[in-house]
Amino acid sequence: MQNGYYQATGAMVTQFNRLDIITNNLANVNTSGYKKDDVVIADFERIFKETKDILPLENHTKDSAKFLNRAINRVPHINEVYTDFGAGGLKHTNNPLDIAIGKNDLFLLVDTPAGVRLTKNGSLNLDSEGYLVTKDGYRVLPTNYEAQPPLTRGIVIPQNAPMTIDSNGNIYSDQAPVGRLYVAQPRELRNLQKEGDNLYKIDSMEEVVDNATSGSIAQGYAQISNVNPVKEMVSLIETQRMVDMYQRVMTTHMSDLNQEAINKLASMRAN
Repeated sequence: MQNGYYQATGAMVTQFNRLDIITNNLANVNTSGYKKDDVVIADFERIFKETKDILPLENHTKDSAKFLNRAINRVPHINEVYTDFGAGGLKHTNNPLDIAIGKNDLFLLVDTPAGVRLTKNGSLNLDSEGYLVTKDGYRVLPTNYEAQPPLTRGIVIPQNAPMTIDSNGNIYSDQAPVGRLYVAQPRELRNLQKEGDNLYKIDSMEEVVDNATSGSIAQGYAQISNVNPVKEMVSLIETQRMVDMYQRVMTTHMSDLNQEAINKLASMRAN
């Protein structure tokens, strides 16, 4: 009886975690360049296959069964949270500081207080010193940023001069070359670690190459997030229904447990 209660509790926690991911996706529907997250909910058979090989004891023993129970909890759980890097649409903004990166595996490189990060958000600004920065104030890095002094590295755009960026990320001001965007191409997208502010962390710059001939930069455009609000709302409703169902299961189990306890107590007193 208690096992059913614990299973319902664990399953409900899983659905709550899924709700967090869905609501975060919906909150970023209008975030330029945002890539949605999704989950893989593990099933019993797959968990067993992954877990049985690390058993400390031989199979078919009481102790190994206890170990399996502790390891998998006998409830569905989120086995993996992953980012869907599928392309979003392009929106024409006619703003020269907006750039869209057409290919799914290409990113801008930015300098943050926590170190160098990647981003798909190409809605840029100029700060008070003329540096090209993200909406959050992080400097966009050029291809030669490692040769620049740490405190002044970045791309400076001359004041009151028209700026153009070609499809490979080369920047011109009044038709004079200013620099080139570092167009980062990770060797493996799955190694990117998603952070806040639409940023991605990498363990080492050796995992990234600078694509000098990407042909994928579009100035005056913003990349729309790849979140489909209709699908996310459907998932939100389905997940909420699952939460409600597990809550009812837990309530039923608690009522049965209480009744069982009362019956046992009454039986003991009668004896």
